[in-house]
Amino acid sequence: MPEGVLPRIAVLTTGGTIAGLPAEGLSYRAGSLPAQRLLESVPQAAKWARLSVEAVAEVGSQDVDHALWNTLAARVRALMDDGRVDGIVITHGTDTLEETAFFLHMAVQANKPVVLTGAMRPAHTPGADGPANLLDAIAAACSPAARPLGVCVLMNQTLYDAVEVQKARAEGLDAFSCRNHGPLGRVSGHQLALHPGAGQGNPAWRGAFADDSRLDAWPRVHILYAHAGMDAALLDAMLATRPDGIVVAGVGNGNASAPTWRRLQAAASEGVAVVRASRTPAGQVWPGVEVDDEQLGFIAAGGLSPQKARVLLLLALQRRDNTRQLKAHFLGI
Repeated sequence: MPEGVLPRIAVLTTGGTIAGLPAEGLSYRAGSLPAQRLLESVPQAAKWARLSVEAVAEVGSQDVDHALWNTLAARVRALMDDGRVDGIVITHGTDTLEETAFFLHMAVQANKPVVLTGAMRPAHTPGADGPANLLDAIAAACSPAARPLGVCVLMNQTLYDAVEVQKARAEGLDAFSCRNHGPLGRVSGHQLALHPGAGQGNPAWRGAFADDSRLDAWPRVHILYAHAGMDAALLDAMLATRPDGIVVAGVGNGNASAPTWRRLQAAASEGVAVVRASRTPAGQVWPGVEVDDEQLGFIAAGGLSPQKARVLLLLALQRRDNTRQLKAHFLGI
């Protein structure tokens, strides 16, 4: 970019706490603040970027669905091809932000920075963190160092890759962390400083499904949360919906009770993709450890959380990948 020319950043808003306004009592309405008002909360950003803004949705992230993912992916792909745009910032509710980031990481061939951000405190509260996070996300998207990183998440001055990032706390400004590896870097004084070795972000699964321009027929994939004394009727009810896949948020190393495995072995033999992940906040679930995946017909999730394993399984099943191909996908990390 010529010296003295400000980078052009497209800001896409989807709602969330960052755009929350008061409701009755201590509650708030997510996604109520108009998109232009969000930009008005960070007037200093105009000093280092030329900004445009458009509202893609106005929802709390608990209501983010596959249709919105399709819309976002299509818009981001279009902006990737737009020579008038140098980077993208997406504002999003924090509850499912990690899932949307991982979806975009796989569904878009990001040759420009794509930085998702949100807020833990709504816009009307004292100490609202949305403006600072938005400002830092814009700064990150402007940085030449961010161009090779693909899709990232910026929260509380910290830049995370889309594969590792997870919401680890229900409240507090330090709500985000990495599942197994460290963050990419930090934004301080509106400058992005990457940690050593973070210059390419996380290449695992990047753009792996970018050729699928739109997902019109989404598979049905459920998450089963394992726990002590789990009633097998829960799984039976899940299987009655005829799912295409089930991700088990297993105890420890992706484990579950013997009755659960017997039912899922039968389901796998009938073509249901069964993935073992762990409900723990970190660690790897490797094939054949504690559970005979080969005999039972299961797939180990590697380092993915259950919710991200579900996103990967959705995309792979939509492409009608076979069991061998599915196993290869999950060996990405």
